[in-house]
Amino acid sequence: MNRIKTNIPGFDELIEGGLPEGRSFLISGGPGTGKTIFATQFLINGAKLGEAGIYVTLDERPELIREDMLRFGWNLRQYEDQELIKIIDGTTSKIGIPSDEEFTLPATGFDLDKLLLEIMKTIKKIRAKRVVIDSIPALGLNFQNEHDIRKAILKLVYLLSRAGVTTVMTTEINEDSKQFGKYGVEEFVADGVIILHYMGLGTQSNRTLHIRKMRATKHSEDLHPLQITENGIVIKKIEDYDI
Repeated sequence: MNRIKTNIPGFDELIEGGLPEGRSFLISGGPGTGKTIFATQFLINGAKLGEAGIYVTLDERPELIREDMLRFGWNLRQYEDQELIKIIDGTTSKIGIPSDEEFTLPATGFDLDKLLLEIMKTIKKIRAKRVVIDSIPALGLNFQNEHDIRKAILKLVYLLSRAGVTTVMTTEINEDSKQFGKYGVEEFVADGVIILHYMGLGTQSNRTLHIRKMRATKHSEDLHPLQITENGIVIKKIEDYDI
């Protein structure tokens, strides 16, 4: 089995060296747990290896993403100019305003089929191997009922799998939720589910990572300390967990 290395420090060794190629993975957690950072680091580290990637933003304007990621020393513009990363703006179309982005949707409103067509065209254009969808709850806001949302998620995952790309999707849940996806279907269609937690313990706050599911791969079942550093996410060994 071919594997796609995330090169997120401490993570690949928990999953036999990398994510199984051509599959989809869900990064799930509450606000502030590091989901977008994890997903962007996955793309950036791929670009450093010469593997092109696509960031599909459904939740935030591209210029703000670029600005936020500079805090970690990640110059997305640099990789965009090299055609190693492309951002698809699926955000501004939802509010009916035009976008200055190269890859975007018409300002007439959100359309899943047009989004999928744009993703497939961009995959072919830059020969992308990695795709990030940020986020699934933002995608769901465009549909009237949960049945249509589930159909849209299934279609998205199926087509990305057929395209042969390795996909990381983010979703937001409450810390006390018993589901790992907002709509109760994401965790079943994804090949892997990675849960990020944010816990306040006394005067300290601690982030942790737990691999809930990983098809075709042996994986750690422990709760691992996660740190957000100036260089991005680092996964620590369990014995380093200090409370």
